[in-house]
Amino acid sequence: MSAEGVEHALRQRRAEFERLSGDLLDLESHSGYLLLKGAELTGETKRRWERAEAGIATLWWLFDAFRRTLEKAEEVRARRPRPGAAELAELTALLTGPSVEMKVEDVPVERRSLVRAAAEWLTLDQVLRRMDDAYRESAQTIAAVDSAWTVLAPRVNAAEAVWDSARRLAEELGEPDPELVRLGEALVALRDAARSDPLTYATGDPRELAEMDRFAAELADRRGLLEQAVRIKAGYAERVAALAARLDEVERAELAVVEARDLVLIKIANPVLPAMPDQARTLRDRLDALDGLRGAGDWTDLARRMTELERAADEALAQARATAEAVTGLIARRDELRGRLEAFKAKAVRLGRAEDAELGYLYRRAHDLLWTAPCDLRQSTVAVAGYQRAISQTGAGG
Repeated sequence: MSAEGVEHALRQRRAEFERLSGDLLDLESHSGYLLLKGAELTGETKRRWERAEAGIATLWWLFDAFRRTLEKAEEVRARRPRPGAAELAELTALLTGPSVEMKVEDVPVERRSLVRAAAEWLTLDQVLRRMDDAYRESAQTIAAVDSAWTVLAPRVNAAEAVWDSARRLAEELGEPDPELVRLGEALVALRDAARSDPLTYATGDPRELAEMDRFAAELADRRGLLEQAVRIKAGYAERVAALAARLDEVERAELAVVEARDLVLIKIANPVLPAMPDQARTLRDRLDALDGLRGAGDWTDLARRMTELERAADEALAQARATAEAVTGLIARRDELRGRLEAFKAKAVRLGRAEDAELGYLYRRAHDLLWTAPCDLRQSTVAVAGYQRAISQTGAGG
């Protein structure tokens, strides 16, 4: 190379060296690298990190060889203000030829084998290509772990926050919570497993991530129960009074169903009735049992049972009201048929058929069925429909 070519090549190699130095420092300051370095890894993450770590060791090995050759070239260039033919030849060989010696003893331990190869000579461009391959593979692993932990960290942190708030609630209740202790131990195990193998949890079997989400939901449920227990402990008397009042409503609603049934049995012939609700007494027994849990100071179990009882009371009340509506609907159906019959009679009068013998017979038959107790709804429905058809045929004929 000419003197100008040598100067250009030196500047280029120095720029490459600076870039390589910055890239390596960036790699080792990456959050994914810091997470992996020195961590106790398992599974897929361990397998890939071992390859990446070996690649990083190779990077530094190649980088050091590049540095030594570049420093030697700069020393040759510094011998004289203007290099002579000998210096130019030596610089050309260093900067473009196979000037980088890869000594066997310089190979990182993890890259060695029992069958020792001879020393290898590479050009600086070959060193750069090998560094690029090693960098790319290592960087991909580090980025994958960092992305995986970005998925996992919010879940782990959120679960820890939930558990911590649940622990404070348990302390406020002043009682040990074995279930919360169990969940705390499981959380530690799950967190350690996620940290030791984030690639499996975040990008491997989706069931692993689903299991973490299921556990978080279980932990949130436990905290919710403890929150309920704290509220119930603070306002137990008021909560019991409200529940007792709700059970009074259930009892009245169930009594109304029985009364409606008795009326239907008198008014309607052969009615098809739903099963009669009868839950008030059982629910009242469950309410009485809560005082025993209160005396034992078992607020979490009390909260669970009281919440279940409140839900059961609401369901019993809704069932009683729905049953009453179904039962009284039979009488409502009879009244509807009565109203339709009178409406059809008014229509017959408008058509001038009030004295029609056949219509009169059909009206009286339907009327007798509807105003006789018990009323046969099936026959009454048929009779009203027959009267309606007769009127329509009369109108059409007229």
